Amino acid sequence: MVSQTPIIIIGNGIAGITTARHIRKRSDAPILIISKESRYFFSRTAMMYVYMGHLKWEHIQPYENHFWKKNRLDLLEETVTEIDPEKKKLTVSNGNTLSYASLVLATGSIPNKFGWPGENLKGVQGLYSKQDLEKLEALSPSIEEAVIVGGGLIGIELAEMLQVRGKKVTFLVREKSFWSNVLPKGESQMINRHILSHGIDLRLATSLSEIIEDENGRAKAIRTDKDEIIPCQFVGLTVGVRPNIDFIKDSSIDTNRGILVNKYLETNLPDIYAIGDCAEQQEPVPGRRPIEAVWYTGRMMGETLAKTLTGEKSAYHPGQWFNSAKFFDIEYQTYGLVAAHPTEPEIHFQWENPAKNLGITIAFNKETNEFIGINTLGIRMRHEIFDQMLTEKRTVLHVVEHLNDCNFDPEFCTSYGGEIIAKFNQEFGTNIRLKKKSWRRIFANLITN
Repeated sequence: MVSQTPIIIIGNGIAGITTARHIRKRSDAPILIISKESRYFFSRTAMMYVYMGHLKWEHIQPYENHFWKKNRLDLLEETVTEIDPEKKKLTVSNGNTLSYASLVLATGSIPNKFGWPGENLKGVQGLYSKQDLEKLEALSPSIEEAVIVGGGLIGIELAEMLQVRGKKVTFLVREKSFWSNVLPKGESQMINRHILSHGIDLRLATSLSEIIEDENGRAKAIRTDKDEIIPCQFVGLTVGVRPNIDFIKDSSIDTNRGILVNKYLETNLPDIYAIGDCAEQQEPVPGRRPIEAVWYTGRMMGETLAKTLTGEKSAYHPGQWFNSAKFFDIEYQTYGLVAAHPTEPEIHFQWENPAKNLGITIAFNKETNEFIGINTLGIRMRHEIFDQMLTEKRTVLHVVEHLNDCNFDPEFCTSYGGEIIAKFNQEFGTNIRLKKKSWRRIFANLITN
């Protein structure tokens, strides 16, 4: 059987669904979305709250189920097994062949594995897909002790999830400090302390050697590179992700780590595009990675590609770097580029309030004083104001004196601008004074942006 549809999107994560929604805003072209993971789009970053009991599954689906039919977005719960670019056809797991006019690859990421003995045992998994969450839920009643391997964002989320459910958690981090390839030293050490304060057994500079099997084919313990045996009934492998592109390795679509795309998100083949976690920029913005597996870049790629697919060819411009996360109850935000290990002329100003688990790091060029980026821990800031400051290439002096304006909710949130400025003046010999809050300026910025 051969069916036809003009636009096929493989993957229903944030990148693929954003593309579909924005195409529909601009065009009546038929759209088919293919995903075996789930029928309806859900917020992947909110899965942890379902497990912890804060939300139900339907709460992390941004759209009602009738949304898809109402907007004429057809859904197919299958996986793609083969793509034939010359005939502009693809084959799905039920054996059917589908034709396309345009094909969007938005297949996301899959967890890394590194060939550890026992990595495929029952009770060993990552946390990326809906199926991963379902497996974890099914195993949970039999889990008393868990080991998490990998010091990144998914690892700390999984540690929190299991700890909230009363499990004893050991957290193996290969590096000497948590997320030290991303966070500057002071921030990384703050998070180390915070993890320990929540009762997690944090093992720094420790790697996994093997996972030990019980008589039923399930994990019963792990062995570290220090030859220590740690009993467990669950092993969370959270050592990063890689683009989900294995199914096209034998095709003529060019790949490296990800699917190679130009600034228009085009692959080497006509009418085939790649977006989101699976896409690798051939000419990334200076200072940015070729693959950026974060929510907001996937959304921006989807919006950009929808314009191209509806007749307005558009280049992808990622804008200023931004990301956010949560380390137990410490919120983290980053705007611009803050190097974990800065080299001149980049230097850092750091302020910390250890008693309240608060901190900021401001990166700037010491030769020109140009503001490069800021990390915040425990202090929520306004995205649009920092984005504007970075775009306008403001000086670090301007940023510091206007910190109160950057508070996310100046009316209700405590401002630490005075303390921060006092330390900055002491450290750099300046005489900056904190600007008073200008509600007119704040609202003008919001309206403008």
